[in-house]
Amino acid sequence: MAETIIKVDLKQSAYENDKIHNRWHPDIPMAATVKPGDDFIIECIDWTGGQIKNDDDAADVRDVDLTQVHFLSGPVGVEGAEPGDLLVVDILDIGTFDDSQWGFNGFFSKQNGGGFLTEHFPEAQKSIWDFSGMFTSSRHIPSVEFAGLIHPGLIGCLPSKEMLETWNKREQELVDTDPERVPPLAAMPYGDTAHMGRMSPDDAKVAAAEAARTVPPREHGGNCDIKDLSRGSKVYFPVYVEGGGLSVGDLHFSQGDGEITFCGAIEMAGWIHLRVNLVKDGMSKYGIKNPIFKPSPITPKYDDYLIFEGISVDEQGKQHYLDVNVAYRQACLNAIEYMTKFGYSKAQAYAILGCAPVQGHISGVVDIPNSCATLWLPTDIFDFDIQPNADGPKKEIDGSVEVPLAPDL
Repeated sequence: MAETIIKVDLKQSAYENDKIHNRWHPDIPMAATVKPGDDFIIECIDWTGGQIKNDDDAADVRDVDLTQVHFLSGPVGVEGAEPGDLLVVDILDIGTFDDSQWGFNGFFSKQNGGGFLTEHFPEAQKSIWDFSGMFTSSRHIPSVEFAGLIHPGLIGCLPSKEMLETWNKREQELVDTDPERVPPLAAMPYGDTAHMGRMSPDDAKVAAAEAARTVPPREHGGNCDIKDLSRGSKVYFPVYVEGGGLSVGDLHFSQGDGEITFCGAIEMAGWIHLRVNLVKDGMSKYGIKNPIFKPSPITPKYDDYLIFEGISVDEQGKQHYLDVNVAYRQACLNAIEYMTKFGYSKAQAYAILGCAPVQGHISGVVDIPNSCATLWLPTDIFDFDIQPNADGPKKEIDGSVEVPLAPDL
């Protein structure tokens, strides 16, 4: 039986646990140390630290404090790991807590985080998903059930001092191009809500002022939100500090490619069983500056899809040049509009795309001026036939069921 080297208490504030942190900084002390070849279990709270509740009121999503997130378990030091190595991480298993068999999906308010389609969904909403073994369904999204592919949304190693300075410099330069933008172009350091793990209070106050926020993925891994990084995956992380400093959190029961609602997976608390090894000097040997991974051999088996195309022409009809972001937005919007013909609200359809195992593909980037992106919607997740036919769509959904909308203040 593998040892649980980091435990959490869901009734306790994340700030009371010194084996948790919510910023990236090279000086955060290791919460535990293991050896190459060791396997171990790490417990994780949900990425918001318990701010979102299992109820029908989306006010908590509207009011979530995004300067606190993500709460990560770690860092875990690996004996012998040195800058330039590759830390090999096998995800052996991952699961839910027996006493926390639920998760949440949310649309953040445009004024507080936003999302991929925030212009279309500017108000905060949420859906609650209940787990039944490997399957999940929601009281807010009728006639849908699917198998989860549980994965960590966020996993990575500590940055070096030089890398941290590079991150802050380039992201500040981006913010400076439009400093008043809502939502902002990047989340810059903010010390007031930083949790620096086992760092002393005096050192933590200094480090927190420059510590990187955990919002984006970067060279070290981080918040990549890759749904295929599940049990059976093997990840090769670049090592930038002595010991590596592996941290993990933001567990998802399921997610569609792109995590398009921002809080776009089914967020959950849970545990992850890992094994670590090293490839010495692996970064230069293999020319690696970002993580690479082998996907899980165990994935939900959905073979029949409806595939929605999008091109680089936005909602206003403006032509963009080979813009994959615009093309994927259009694929998502096309899928949402299609699902409304069966009785789903646009919010329900949006939640499905964030939570269900949809696939996103970059299908063409050479045919000027339009990139083509596609969204693959599995048909078997619905308990009715969602495919086009000569008779036209039937209103299959109970229109009285809604995704809760946050009340006005």
